[in-house]
Amino acid sequence: MKSTRRRIGELLIERSFFVSAFISVASVVLISIFIFRQGLPLFKNVSPLEFLFSSNWSPSDPVEPHYGILSFIIGSLYVTAISLILAIPVGVASGIFLSEMAGKRFGPALRTAVELLAGIPSVIYGLFGISFIVPLVRKATGTSGYSVLASSLILAIMTLPTIINMTEISVRSVSRELREASYALGSTKWQTISRTLVPAASSGIITGIVLGMGRALGETMAVLLVGGNAAIMPHGLSSMVRTLTMNIITDMAYAEGTHLTALFTTGVVLFIFILVLNMVVQIIVYSSAKRLGGK
Repeated sequence: MKSTRRRIGELLIERSFFVSAFISVASVVLISIFIFRQGLPLFKNVSPLEFLFSSNWSPSDPVEPHYGILSFIIGSLYVTAISLILAIPVGVASGIFLSEMAGKRFGPALRTAVELLAGIPSVIYGLFGISFIVPLVRKATGTSGYSVLASSLILAIMTLPTIINMTEISVRSVSRELREASYALGSTKWQTISRTLVPAASSGIITGIVLGMGRALGETMAVLLVGGNAAIMPHGLSSMVRTLTMNIITDMAYAEGTHLTALFTTGVVLFIFILVLNMVVQIIVYSSAKRLGGK
């Protein structure tokens, strides 16, 4: 009786795990089908080249509407790239510090602060940007302050927890034998970190950076509040910007017809960007596992 109950219990647990995995996969598939089904019909009326490589976005023009999202693509990549340039050095250095130097005295407090930073809603980041970052940018540039720079600073802060956590976990997971071998050869602590631990943990660090890039690329609310939301091609750090996500949330409330379809197509473009980033993460993880397995 006990063995029968155990087998039944194991079977139920196995089936529940299968159902959970199936729901996860089915959700992704259904969302993908919905987005592509709603967005791809745009190309019956609008050329893909015009949509992707034109910066003329005037869907409400009664005479000749235009649906070009190049300025939004450039704005998204521009803001994301600058935010990563700002966040990567701080995030990687902080993760290394938490793993190797913080100890029991400062480590718990710093980890709590990082976790709190990760849990703050994006709208709060946006309000902080309006109250603190935008005025600083306004004084520094002499513009309105709502700009690529303000958006990048906010996104840099928002991506820090991801990069910090992934860096700390990756560096901490490096084998103890590798550390001891480095010290046994006469390496200093800094030499061990820079020439042994960081190269060994590089795949995990890169994964954290790519995940942070995905967070920055898909962020809407915080950037909407500090970016200026101008449908123009960004021409500098002080220029206003509208990203792909900002364009969707701004126009969705009143869009209809071809305009609404164009917003779904914008979502398709964003979906493809995020999909590519996730594929990059999987390739990195797979390559790292294969390399370690080979060793």
